[in-house]
Amino acid sequence: MMQTPISTEHTPQRVRHPLKARLLQVRQVTRLTPRMLRVTFHGPDLGDFISASFDDHMKLFFPADGQPVVPTNTEAGPQFPEGAARPPARDYTPRRYRPADNELDIDFVLHGDGPASTWVAGASTGDQLVVAGPRGSFVMTPDFDWQLMIGDETALPAIGRLLEELPKGAKVHVIALVENAAEEQRFHTQADVQITWLHRQQQPEQTLADAVRAFVLPAGEGYIWGGGQAAQMRAISQYLLEEKGIDKSRMRISNYWKQGSPQE
Repeated sequence: MMQTPISTEHTPQRVRHPLKARLLQVRQVTRLTPRMLRVTFHGPDLGDFISASFDDHMKLFFPADGQPVVPTNTEAGPQFPEGAARPPARDYTPRRYRPADNELDIDFVLHGDGPASTWVAGASTGDQLVVAGPRGSFVMTPDFDWQLMIGDETALPAIGRLLEELPKGAKVHVIALVENAAEEQRFHTQADVQITWLHRQQQPEQTLADAVRAFVLPAGEGYIWGGGQAAQMRAISQYLLEEKGIDKSRMRISNYWKQGSPQE
């Protein structure tokens, strides 16, 4: 349970951004692990791109024929041409944005069949894709006494971005569930980070919720973030709220995907 009173200056702030669709081109595809690909996009449409928080998400549109359907940007948001089939969309984290180069990295988990996995498995330099957002950001201060990050592969882009953006001296604990040791990632960070990797192949019955229950929350004022499979995130949220008494303003647990219908 939290050891110190809740301070209002640490309360995360919601920031809204203009919703705009952008037509981007693939510059490079990099395999990070056997099941994770990084696609580097570029293009002039990134000139006014804004992503203010590590767990922002934007929509990517995946047309079945590979030809992007470009919407018109209106005050109400992107509008697709009348009569045109709206391509399937999925939410992704802006992993890293380099404004000087007009480059945006997005990491993809290869789950199998699905519009995103199919597209990224065949992506190559010059391919185009329409992306929209982020619509807003949930911005928090970095000066908590500690932070706990929880997630499976789908949460690693957000976790990795946070670790790379945190200042020196920040204390972070990470509990991450991946398929096996080959799926572990290394992150460049100035923060004081401790990562507990869980492997499905070695311990198929081990869950993120079990690992969170076994974790001893540090003293002081902390913040807890989680992202992953919906049932696991619900169990973690319930445990933290009801059994540990964590204030809702000091945690953000997101359902990234449901069993049987993965994000990709």
